[in-house]
Amino acid sequence: MYSTIDLHSHSTISDGILPAVELIAHAASHGVKILALTDHDDTRGLGIARATAEPLGLQLINGVEISVTWKRRTLHIVGLKIDPDYAPLKHGLEAIRLGRHTRAEHMAISLSKTGIHGSLEGAYQFAKEGIISRTHFARFLVEKGYAKDTKSVFKKYLVKGKPGFHEHEWASLEQAVTWIKDSGGIPVIAHPGRYELGRTNMLLLIEEFRALGGKALEVVTGSHTPPMYQEYAKYAKMFGLLASQGSDYHGKGSSYMEMGYLPPLPVGCIPVWHDWPEAKILIESGQSPMDDMTLNACASAIASLGNTASSGENSANSSTSNILEKTIKKLESFNWRNTL
Repeated sequence: MYSTIDLHSHSTISDGILPAVELIAHAASHGVKILALTDHDDTRGLGIARATAEPLGLQLINGVEISVTWKRRTLHIVGLKIDPDYAPLKHGLEAIRLGRHTRAEHMAISLSKTGIHGSLEGAYQFAKEGIISRTHFARFLVEKGYAKDTKSVFKKYLVKGKPGFHEHEWASLEQAVTWIKDSGGIPVIAHPGRYELGRTNMLLLIEEFRALGGKALEVVTGSHTPPMYQEYAKYAKMFGLLASQGSDYHGKGSSYMEMGYLPPLPVGCIPVWHDWPEAKILIESGQSPMDDMTLNACASAIASLGNTASSGENSANSSTSNILEKTIKKLESFNWRNTL
């Protein structure tokens, strides 16, 4: 059984391939009932996405994915159910977008020193509607024949010690969490398995995140392997955090998980949407996003939420989809860290 809730996706407003209108239609055609549009550092796609979603019977969640620097590492914090018109959030995102352009200029200068010219203009041709990212530079380099695909790009370019890399300071963890929660939203650590922090730093990150008001951890996501579902379910339980899920869909050829194929959260997780009106509508209409076993486990976990922060036991279900197990090798060979 697959979940009908997908809380992480991207349109051409950031580094996705599909415009928001097409992304929504794609999600609906793949059985998604609740979708969060979480473009990087930009919320301009939410209006047209909502207008498209309503006639299709799809519930849209206002979202964003904020770029953060923590201990000189780049992390992403997803905001769910945000108010995109909240002034501090808007101004913060504007500042990050300006920083993205500055970084891109330095990346282009670095590439030009190795004889690769026109990369800034070329990357913006792929950016189309807004923000610029390393993914857009990678697509330019593939188009010009410097690499066979974007995965190969990050072995030779755009990473530390290679042409096209430029270290950049994003928003702080405190800023991102504060903007999200003060706008009425829910802060979520996105795809924690991509950061290669090690256990000690991961524990420090989650503890700091929680102390700042962070609420959830993305447990099931496109770049996580099934064993990672169990690992981050355990972290969520240890720290008393809610669990989120999302395909992190960027479009065909740029995603390792298609929309509509998210497995359920591991048993024992408390879904970030457990008290959302949108989820209650699905349940009342007989389209529950969880099977009876998961619903019962969720109710039990919510009842004992007060004790979860001090518990280190992992009650996650070890069963996984056969389809997902077939993709483990692909997931493990893809360097997701380099696409940030």
